[in-house]
Amino acid sequence: MSLWNKIVDFAGGSIVESIVDTAKAYFPPSMTEQEKGKMEMAIRKTAHKQELAMLHATNHMEAEFNQRIKDMEGTAKDLKAIPFIGPVVIFLRGLQRPLWGFGTMVMDYFVFSGLWKVEDGTQASAAFLLINFLVLGFLFGERAIKNVAPLIERLLKK
Repeated sequence: MSLWNKIVDFAGGSIVESIVDTAKAYFPPSMTEQEKGKMEMAIRKTAHKQELAMLHATNHMEAEFNQRIKDMEGTAKDLKAIPFIGPVVIFLRGLQRPLWGFGTMVMDYFVFSGLWKVEDGTQASAAFLLINFLVLGFLFGERAIKNVAPLIERLLKK
């Protein structure tokens, strides 16, 4: 889920309910249930219009961002036009994620099996941890790293 969708979800759902609940508290006691219902529907309708406008704006922002990336970096279609080098670059670009992932896995195997000695507090130790956090964070996301970080911290203290 993109950042924009999260903003819209937050702004749409919880705020609308909060506004309706707050407004209900200020309805005069003399209002009939039918009038209260009409007022609540009017509030929801206005909030819905705002939410649609926000969705439209976020979609427009995402489309502009994606277009800017295409303009700056080019597309695979652009690379295909270059004889020989284009397909090689496309292949290497697609190979990058598995290469870093499997390379990190092999490095971890060597370090954890004891084939490579990485002393705590050394530059090699820092590089090992940094590579793992960068690659695994990229492959599995920030949330996965945050979930595993306390376990890794406890292991490193031992």
